[in-house]
Amino acid sequence: MNTLELKSAYEAAYHKSATAIYFAPGRVNLIGEHTDYNGGFVFPCALSFGTYLLVAPNDEQKINFRSLNVEAVYSLELSQLTTPLPDKAWANYPIGVFAQFIKRGVVIEQGYDILFWGNVPAGAGLSSSAAMEVVTAYALNELLGTGFDRTELAKIGQKAEHEYAGVMCGIMDQFASSHGKQDHAIYLNCDTLAFDLVPVKLEGIKVVVSNTHSPHHLDSGAYNDRVRQCRLAVEQLAALRPIKYLAELSQADFEQVEHAITDEVAHRRARHVVGEVQRTKDAVEALQQGDIEQFGVLMNQSHISLRDDYEVTGPELDALAEAAWKVEGVLGSRMTGGGFGGCTVSLVREEAIPTFIEQVGKEYTEKTGLKADFYIAEIGNGAHRVE
Repeated sequence: MNTLELKSAYEAAYHKSATAIYFAPGRVNLIGEHTDYNGGFVFPCALSFGTYLLVAPNDEQKINFRSLNVEAVYSLELSQLTTPLPDKAWANYPIGVFAQFIKRGVVIEQGYDILFWGNVPAGAGLSSSAAMEVVTAYALNELLGTGFDRTELAKIGQKAEHEYAGVMCGIMDQFASSHGKQDHAIYLNCDTLAFDLVPVKLEGIKVVVSNTHSPHHLDSGAYNDRVRQCRLAVEQLAALRPIKYLAELSQADFEQVEHAITDEVAHRRARHVVGEVQRTKDAVEALQQGDIEQFGVLMNQSHISLRDDYEVTGPELDALAEAAWKVEGVLGSRMTGGGFGGCTVSLVREEAIPTFIEQVGKEYTEKTGLKADFYIAEIGNGAHRVE
């Protein structure tokens, strides 16, 4: 939908005009998966699609939440903004953001009528939830004049996800949605939140996102299990090497102390994290040196580690990645996002894209019975006011 259509939809919903329109993007992570909550490096970029928020004040002392993507409508008194809704209601994402503002001492005295619309495929692992959190945080920051910087807005979104959606996610998704810059990826240290914006120069090469249409469910518990398993590895390593995060260990360090992890599953989780942090560092260096082929090799290695050691891929993501690896002109392909369904990200030479879509799509359907969708990803800007 364009802005004119969104304005018309707002008027139909609330019988008045929106006073502002905001946008925050989804993201795709090029490499560095499940390292963020382990204090490691990630390398995401914001996408050109995301979530729009239209808003106008009301005289009801209520916040009204509507979305063009789902039917459920919610209306909360200002006093109700610190209590999550039951049954995993979609409005918990923006309500959680309001709650974080209140926790920071912000007094909300004005009611608002809010309408969302997103074109991030839901359940695809491209951070539709983070886009909703960040666009809400960005809009509130401007509407309430709170003056939070983009990093604080990302933290607000992350805490909303922790406390209102029950997903103990790292900071990557919200950070990318907040800080994204067109034609750049974000090389982020998830421990210190120091970051560099790295130009993504892919001459003759495109980033292709392939959607399994096997939706991931991070709130199903498997994601939080991985968080706990990594914490167990840190606890068992403490006897030999007191660390806060697995990412503090180099590959050589890990090999010296890994025997202290007596839990076999936790050991494999830790091995992935330490290796993935190094792969991410190496991939960014390769990109900066113009060695896109090596970047692709590291993407493939990342997927294999996520498949074998972290066990978050599943048959659908594996089928897409394995089919992509067979296509001439594909430099690398891997799952992206939390896993358990969702999407892969691939680097594909432009002339090979039609063949890629045909061959990968055909093989994927033969293996899974599902139909994949393919998007040529454009790297866009972070949260902003549209008008």
